[in-house]
Amino acid sequence: MGKLYLVRHGQVSFGAEDYDQLSALGQQQSVRLGAYWRDKGLAFDAVMTGTLRRHAQTWAGIAEGMNAATGMGAPLLWPGLNEFDSAALIATVYPHQLAKPDTPELYRHHFRLLRDGLTQWMNGVVSPRGMPSYREFQRGVISALDHIRKHCDGNVLLVSSGGPIATAVGHVLGTSPETTIELNLRIRNSAITEFAFNPKRHTLLTYNTLPHLDHPTHESWITFA
Repeated sequence: MGKLYLVRHGQVSFGAEDYDQLSALGQQQSVRLGAYWRDKGLAFDAVMTGTLRRHAQTWAGIAEGMNAATGMGAPLLWPGLNEFDSAALIATVYPHQLAKPDTPELYRHHFRLLRDGLTQWMNGVVSPRGMPSYREFQRGVISALDHIRKHCDGNVLLVSSGGPIATAVGHVLGTSPETTIELNLRIRNSAITEFAFNPKRHTLLTYNTLPHLDHPTHESWITFA
């Protein structure tokens, strides 16, 4: 029996030209999570991440907070844990130049379009440019879970993004695409989702928790994008 901790990356610079980069707050969230686990006496027997820069930066922050930057070895890089291309998804339902989401209304408009694009992609209606089908995307996530079941035990850390983590939860619970989208759009930055696992299956224990930010001094550190 093992325990898998799935962590969404820290905050990135939403709306910036280079999205794949943690913001200063995202780095703080990651270090704070590592410090929380250090204080709890938690250690990991294996670490797996996607190959995006924000995944690597989040793991580096966690390792810094845990004082574990050395001695744990390099994480296993798994491309199947990379996020979908939100711009390509939106382009399938809104083939126009999208304004930078720098107001509450533009922010809501962005996510309405993303929800629509996700729904059509997951149901096989559209094929976003440069992206796999949703079934292929699912297979990439499930392959990571299968590897962990077959080759790992103890405590395992997986650092990824909202889409793959929601897909993992949806796979374990057998949810509909619409429910998986709702899970995806509610995952907070640096949030923890926990699975118990054995060689046969994964079981959901917790979803989208922020125990490391559960203090009034960190209330402003809770972010979604």
